[in-house]
Amino acid sequence: MTDKPAIELADVEAAAERIAPFAVRTPVIESTNLSARVGAQIFCKAESLQRTGSFKFRGATNSIAALTDEERAEGIITYSSGNHGQAISRAAGLHGCKATVIMPLDAPAMKRAATEHWGADIVEYDRYDEDRPAVAARVHAERGGVIIPPFNHRHVMAGQGTVGLELIDQVADLDMIFVCLGGGGLLSGVSTVAKAHNPDIIVVGVEPEAGDDHIRSRSAGHIVSLPEVPRTIADGQQTMAPGELTWSVNATKCDEFTTVSDDEIVSTMRLLFDHHKLVVEPSGATALAAVLHRGLVQSDMRVGVTLSGGNIDLSTFAALLGSGR
Repeated sequence: MTDKPAIELADVEAAAERIAPFAVRTPVIESTNLSARVGAQIFCKAESLQRTGSFKFRGATNSIAALTDEERAEGIITYSSGNHGQAISRAAGLHGCKATVIMPLDAPAMKRAATEHWGADIVEYDRYDEDRPAVAARVHAERGGVIIPPFNHRHVMAGQGTVGLELIDQVADLDMIFVCLGGGGLLSGVSTVAKAHNPDIIVVGVEPEAGDDHIRSRSAGHIVSLPEVPRTIADGQQTMAPGELTWSVNATKCDEFTTVSDDEIVSTMRLLFDHHKLVVEPSGATALAAVLHRGLVQSDMRVGVTLSGGNIDLSTFAALLGSGR
């Protein structure tokens, strides 16, 4: 871990200026139903309504906007299970450059289709047998271009932090913020903003049970990598280890890491659909699942929650909600 956090508030504020012409200021939904369930005021930041269907558009746009014209002309390379790939594909198109996205063979079909729709070239790999940064390095050697990874990148982290800037502007006096956690890009950005505005705010990062690399890393006092790719319905959170840059922030600014089960994720997706008519993908529901199932929220608190994405096809969504989980 580096001595200095990879990003600071000024980086997020600069990102907000860069992405302002492109990104949506997503709404915050105050839920009386959710609030009654936990005895606190719950405010959900609906990034499922962001362009390309997730918060990833923010980091992708900031990263590409921060490049020089010469760098953009070389093209962009990234690797992603879906949401970051879609975001890079769309942001590259908006900035007039080409993108190559390295995607797992078992990536959700709709995420692959959307990535291709926005113009990216797809390179497939096996997430269980191949190392995606190594595949990216190989593609880079063959094609050239600028590699923008999905989370371990300063401009990606700063772009994701604009979620926190908006949330704090939209909802005053938050006591806690729960953030969906995979590689840590969103959490690092939001925690940077939150702690800069209020050092006493409690920030909680939420992982799927199968992917508890942040919990293990905190326990060990250093970055720990899981022995295999996590097997979970939360495909956007199947990371094996925190990023070095994201960990430089989250190790100190995140107050607690916790996990939720796949069953708890599905029940949360169902609740959001039933009561708010929101379609949220599994990875997008983990933060709220922790609010509902982990007993971390005290009475009368004001709690912000990220609903990080909504990219799920109808058949998968219906199958999960009808599974009886």
